[in-house]
Amino acid sequence: MARTLFDKIWDSHVVQQIEEGPTQLYIDRLYCHEVTSPQAFSGLRARGLKCFRPNQIFCMPDHNIPTHDQDKPIEDSVSRNQVETFDKNVTDFGLNYFPMMHPKNGIIHVVGPEQGLSLPGMTIVCGDSHTSTHGAMGAVAFGIGTSEVEMVMASQCILQTKPKSMRITIDGTLSKGVTAKDVALYMMMKMTTSGATGYFVEYAGSAIRSLSMEGRLTLCNLSIEMGARGGMIAPDEVTFDYLKGRAYAPKGEDWDKAVAYWKTLKSEDDAVFDKEVVFDAADIQPMITYGTNPGLGMKINEHIPCVDTPSFKKSLDYMGFKEGECLLGKKIDYVFLGACTNGRIEDFRMFASMVEGKRKADHVTAWLVPGSWSVKKQIEEEGLEMILNNAGFEVRQPGCSACLAMNDDKIPSGKYAVSTSNRNFEGRQGPGARTLLASPLVAAAAAITGVITDPRELM
Repeated sequence: MARTLFDKIWDSHVVQQIEEGPTQLYIDRLYCHEVTSPQAFSGLRARGLKCFRPNQIFCMPDHNIPTHDQDKPIEDSVSRNQVETFDKNVTDFGLNYFPMMHPKNGIIHVVGPEQGLSLPGMTIVCGDSHTSTHGAMGAVAFGIGTSEVEMVMASQCILQTKPKSMRITIDGTLSKGVTAKDVALYMMMKMTTSGATGYFVEYAGSAIRSLSMEGRLTLCNLSIEMGARGGMIAPDEVTFDYLKGRAYAPKGEDWDKAVAYWKTLKSEDDAVFDKEVVFDAADIQPMITYGTNPGLGMKINEHIPCVDTPSFKKSLDYMGFKEGECLLGKKIDYVFLGACTNGRIEDFRMFASMVEGKRKADHVTAWLVPGSWSVKKQIEEEGLEMILNNAGFEVRQPGCSACLAMNDDKIPSGKYAVSTSNRNFEGRQGPGARTLLASPLVAAAAAITGVITDPRELM
């Protein structure tokens, strides 16, 4: 029977199928950060176990770390304890470790691809829902719970029920000012945050193939926000060009062999998916959210819809918006560029291209946070930092930052933040914070004008 890309990778990693039960699946790469690993390490200690294959586990702090003065002790006691505990655990168990200030440190979902640790055909897990990001490499990547982190540490395997398959096809050409972030927010607007629940999604079509590697990573990152178990894109020349020469990517003859195998990683022409969804690229415009989940979004020049449900009204009350309202011209207070969604070099290039020769609005506080030290280095080498500084912006040190406010970067209560991160839940960016999810171009336009602005007007 013809197989999908997901089937091919899943099937090649099955250790055993438990009768009337889950699959025992072999895991190629486990990523760990400081938030979801302490209990896993404690469990191993309690059972007197070591990590089964420590060379396949890579660790780095990212959630709790500050985005300034990383060479000094962390001021917040809770964050400091998290990071120090992580340091000890990783050292005790002899795992690969990129600590704060290490040149390979950063947000784990940014570092994995850019270091060539995430490769086509792999199974990749992490105690973090946005592990779906790595599916852009042509991998089966998904988030797991802390008890499952312990399971993978101890056995390099995990028990999983195989999800259903969905293919989302987007054909056509993306319009001016439309980014991968807009594509994702558009799909969530159409499908809601539960539209892909129970499925593993493969993205296909000419519009998807036209995306850069960074754009594909953004798209797959947000798969979880539609309820999907994960998202993936078949590897192609864009993937191979991106990976070649990366620190942990195969070299020499091993590279040639790897590429030959990676080229087989695609869904067969007559493969059948459990569900097919099709969108037209021409219908996608710059997007912005207005509510308290990523599916409550709209095209930036449209009006908030009227939906007569208690949860919808509660969401608008929290945001301080009304049904039928257009958000263009709405004053904002903060702009956040970064996160595992939009903290890559392409995102900073887009932001810089929009603000070059202009000035940041005086009342706007902007946090520009690279996803890794490698990205920060590129920002400096490409002259982007000078452009940003001249426009009144400062590039901070890498970390998750204001994506989830587990560090010092918190949006004050009641303030509006145009954010390139992945979630806009109540209090996600700080107690009482009001988050509007958008692309780097929309964020840059808002930072310059001080109000929600269609970026196409400034392009």
